[in-house]
Amino acid sequence: MSPQKKVVFFGFSDVGYKSLKLLLDRGCAVPAVFTHDTDPHEKQWFETCESLALKNSIPVYKPKSLKAPEWAELVKSLEPDLILSLYYRNFIPPAVFESAKLGAYNMHGSYLPRYRGRAPLNWSIINGETYCGVSLHVLEEGFDTGDIVDRQKVEIGPEDYVGDVLPKISAAAVDVLSRSLDSLLGGSPKLEKQDASKATYFGKRTPEDGRIDFSKSAREVFNLIRGVSRPFPGAFFERDGVRRTIWRAQILPESAAGFEPGRIVSEKPLKIACKDYLILATDFV
Repeated sequence: MSPQKKVVFFGFSDVGYKSLKLLLDRGCAVPAVFTHDTDPHEKQWFETCESLALKNSIPVYKPKSLKAPEWAELVKSLEPDLILSLYYRNFIPPAVFESAKLGAYNMHGSYLPRYRGRAPLNWSIINGETYCGVSLHVLEEGFDTGDIVDRQKVEIGPEDYVGDVLPKISAAAVDVLSRSLDSLLGGSPKLEKQDASKATYFGKRTPEDGRIDFSKSAREVFNLIRGVSRPFPGAFFERDGVRRTIWRAQILPESAAGFEPGRIVSEKPLKIACKDYLILATDFV
């Protein structure tokens, strides 16, 4: 691999940090790193792309948006051979990514074409899926629609919380990038078209989306708790004007028959009625 090949890097989160480290370890020249700060409602549990870039004297840019013409002009001036987006959350306009001689590619946190869009891991757990994944694909103006370079499934166990799966996602993303990097820098990746008929799309989640609806089944409530637990804002309900957040729970083999959904059956331990069974909160505030 030629160290003269220049990769302009857009990235965030643990996937971004470990992917940037891989590029540097493999001798790639990285003339610029684009990233952003952690959202105020999220817990930062990872080392940042910014810290790694600064440690290696790489200029760091954190624009709120890349739509202004000066960002396209800046990237073009860097004369990138390759542009990589690794968990970068902002929209990258064509005027920016089309300046890469060998193409631009994005790492998405699902096994495409399923779960295009935002928060794919959270949605996968909330929907009770048995796996998620990562997919490296051609960066296009449409979200997560480009041809696939490589992808890898990541198992989700029925009791796994989002914090259990995140490290597996990071490891899978590094595996996929490591396998694909030589072909990308050589300008000859083998591409697989996505089957649009199998595509699903999910949108951005906000902290308010963690509100628990106890009229749903205990499994659906449990899946929500698993899907938005730490390091995310958590699943919650309110009683008497007080918000209570449930971080971990269990489905009890106790019928909720005779109880209105959302009824607190017991305070110590905290048991709450769902549509069918009771939920036991084992970690809550």
